[in-house]
Amino acid sequence: MPLPHRSPDGGRLAPRAADAAVAGAVLLVVAVWTLVSARYASEPPGRTALGWALILIGCGALYFRRRQPVAASVVTLLACVVYYPLSAQDGPLMIAFALALYTTAAEGRFAAAVALAAVTLLAVGLGEIRQQPGHRQIDDTSLVMLAGWLISLVAVGRAQRTRAAYLHEVEQRALAAEREQEARARQSATEERLRIAREVHDVLGHSISLINVQSGAALHRLGKGPAPEAGLATATEALQAVRSTSKDALRELRATLGVLRRADEPTPTAPSSSGLALLGDLAARARGAGLDVRTEATGTAVALPPPVDLAAYRIVQESLTNVTRHAGARTVRITLDWEAAAVRLRIADDGGGAPEDRPLGSGVRGMAERARALGGELTAGNGEGGGFLVDARLPFPGRPTATDQPTPPTATTPPTTEPTEPTASERDAAERDPR
Repeated sequence: MPLPHRSPDGGRLAPRAADAAVAGAVLLVVAVWTLVSARYASEPPGRTALGWALILIGCGALYFRRRQPVAASVVTLLACVVYYPLSAQDGPLMIAFALALYTTAAEGRFAAAVALAAVTLLAVGLGEIRQQPGHRQIDDTSLVMLAGWLISLVAVGRAQRTRAAYLHEVEQRALAAEREQEARARQSATEERLRIAREVHDVLGHSISLINVQSGAALHRLGKGPAPEAGLATATEALQAVRSTSKDALRELRATLGVLRRADEPTPTAPSSSGLALLGDLAARARGAGLDVRTEATGTAVALPPPVDLAAYRIVQESLTNVTRHAGARTVRITLDWEAAAVRLRIADDGGGAPEDRPLGSGVRGMAERARALGGELTAGNGEGGGFLVDARLPFPGRPTATDQPTPPTATTPPTTEPTEPTASERDAAERDPR
C-alpha cells in the first residue's frame, strides 16, 4: 500500500482524498515520461490521442483501487494491453498496473492478485513467442525479471495485509485488556463498598444495641422511683457505659471510613486496630449490658494476619450483638481453639435459641460471608443443650514464629460482683429483628 499521505497540519487525509492524490501523482509521472519520450518517437495524432486516453483511463482507475481493487487491476491491465502494442512512445503506464496489483493483494484478494499476475506473465510470454525471429521486444532475461517483479508485488502486498491484520489484532487485544482492567477496577470498588458496608453494619449494630439495652435498663430502674442516691448512681453508671460504648464505636467507625478520604486529606487521628487483642474490651462492654461473658482458649495463640484477625473479631462482635438483642440469655461462652493453620471460634449462649421456622437474618449471613471470603466456614443454629451456637473456622497461611501482639487470655474470670441481669421489660426496650 502507498505511504500514508498527511495534510499540512500533520493529520491524515481522508481515504478518497488520498486515493485521488495517488492517482494524480502516478498520472503526473506517466505524463512527464511520455512527453519526454515523444521527443524521440513520432506517431500519428490519432494514435497519440488514443494513447493519452488510455493513460487517463489506467491512472484514473487507481482512484477506485481500495473500494474495488480487482476491478481497478483489470482496467489498468487492459489499458496496458492496448496501450503498449499501439503507442510508439512506451510511457510507464505499467506503474499503474503494478500499484493496482499490489493493492489487490494488500486488500486481502490474494487469489485474484495471483491470477492477474499469472495472466499478465502468460500474455506477455505468448505474445513474444509468436513474434518473428529478430522482432521480439522482450528477451528471456526480461521475462524472468518480469516474473520476479510480479511475484514480488503480490508477496509484498500479502505481507502488508498480514502486518495490518496483526496490528489490528494487537489493537483489539489492547482494547480488550483495557476493558478488562476497567471491569476489574469496578469489581474491586464494589467489593470495597460491600466490605465497608459490612464493617459499618457490625460496628453500629453492636454498639447501638448495647447503648439501647444499657439506657433502657437504666430508665427502667429509675422509673421505679429509687432513693436519690441510688438513682444518681444508676444514672451515672448507665451514662458511663453509654459513653464508653459510643467512644469505641466512633473510633472503629473512623478507622473503617478512613479509606474514603482523599490521599492528600489529613486524617484527624490515626485509626486504631481491631482484632482479637480487643476481645477483653468487647466482653467488658457486653458485661455492662448484663451478660455473663466468659472466654476460654485452647492451643497456642499466634499473631493472625490482619484480615483473619479482623474477621474473627467481627464474628464475635456480631454474635454478642445478637445475644444482647434477641437471645434472652444470662451467660455467653466464647471459646477460641488455636489449630495448626486455623482458628476456631465458638460463641454459645444459654438463651431460648432461634425459632425453627424463622430464617436467619442478615447478621448471620454477613458472618458467613466473612468466613467464606477467607476460605473458612461458619454455621449458626440452636445448640444441642439449648441456646444458640455460632461455630466458625478461619484458616490462615502458615504459622508465625512469634506473637508480637497481645492475645486474649486463656481464661477470663467473671467480675467479682454478680452482673445485674436485665429483666424481661428491660430487654423489651431493645429493638428486635431477625439474627
